[in-house]
Amino acid sequence: MEPVTLVSAPPDASAVSLITERLRLRPLVPDDIDAVHAACQDPDIQRWTTIPSPYGRQHAEHFVERVVPDMWRAGTNFVFAVEPVGGGPLLASVSAHSRTGVWEVGYWTVKEHRGRGYTTEALGALVRWIFTELGAERVEWRAEAGNEGSRAVALKAGFVPEGTLRAALLTKETTRDVWIGAILPSDLGLPSRHPYLPARARRP
Repeated sequence: MEPVTLVSAPPDASAVSLITERLRLRPLVPDDIDAVHAACQDPDIQRWTTIPSPYGRQHAEHFVERVVPDMWRAGTNFVFAVEPVGGGPLLASVSAHSRTGVWEVGYWTVKEHRGRGYTTEALGALVRWIFTELGAERVEWRAEAGNEGSRAVALKAGFVPEGTLRAALLTKETTRDVWIGAILPSDLGLPSRHPYLPARARRP
């Protein structure tokens, strides 16, 4: 597979805002530090993601003030806050990052706001943005095997499960199996830069 490259220079974080029926996706800013810190006290987020555990306020400060802006400028990882479209509390965070030439999504939901479809809705907007603005031809979802919550969100957003990768995640000094799925532009009725010939369409 050819490496995926940005269609232009990395997008300006100050100019990016994705709007859905209920939500607004925007880059994280320093005003989000307290909300990020509070959300990441959730044992489930610490269990299923690679954030530090325990998660101190200094971790949130470093991530929001240093890591996120640096990654936006480099064009390698785009982290969004998810909030109500009319303003309100942090509901979730979704991100797009490049892994060996393929864009991959990540996300977590604030515990108090789960079960309302917010992250699925935000993920749908993010995936469309990755295809239309970043020029991707494939977007992957990965999660540690057993993370049923992440899997449910991915399936509702249209990702197609593709299997299990053995020992593909190193976290907390242990390698773990990973579920993988993907979504293609054609799954959303969007054009792709190259024609796609699926294996099932080939003659033996």
